[in-house]
Amino acid sequence: MLKQLRQDHANMARILHVLQLKQKTLARGERPNFQLIREVVDYILDYMAGFTLPLEEICTERLRSVAPESEAVTAQLSGDYRKLKARLSRLSRDIDMILMDVAIPMDKFAEDLHDYLDSHRTYLRDEREQLFPLIDNHFTDEDLERLASALPPKAASELERLQAAYPELYAELREEPDSISA
Repeated sequence: MLKQLRQDHANMARILHVLQLKQKTLARGERPNFQLIREVVDYILDYMAGFTLPLEEICTERLRSVAPESEAVTAQLSGDYRKLKARLSRLSRDIDMILMDVAIPMDKFAEDLHDYLDSHRTYLRDEREQLFPLIDNHFTDEDLERLASALPPKAASELERLQAAYPELYAELREEPDSISA
């Protein structure tokens, strides 16, 4: 179970790397592929709604009952998640404006994107270092089965969905598999 969660983190790190490449392009004063940025942001928002939030609810509920001392960690991660989602939603609105050819300050957008990437990576690190050990130490096999049922479908079906729903992101991930580290 934790192996699958770690794999999901590695996959998200790859996706964040694609976004970072576009942020660096923007920071150099060049125009990145904003449609690809749109796909990455949409994918992450979908992932947060369909995976992260339900998983967080299951973990938080169970940890409260078996490890009350975990309350501070789960509350911190929950708050960080809400802030992360709000940042990503703001970026999403800005991307909409850019794609509609509304002038927005690109240096501010690049800075906001950079800050979001840092925040998301910090969130992933905090989950690995704080939440995963709690799950490992306190969850029973039944708890892990319940948690597993909240995970997204197997990688192959997720990849097919990614390819269909986000073709430019999928192409970017396929083009640079060696340069994208987990």
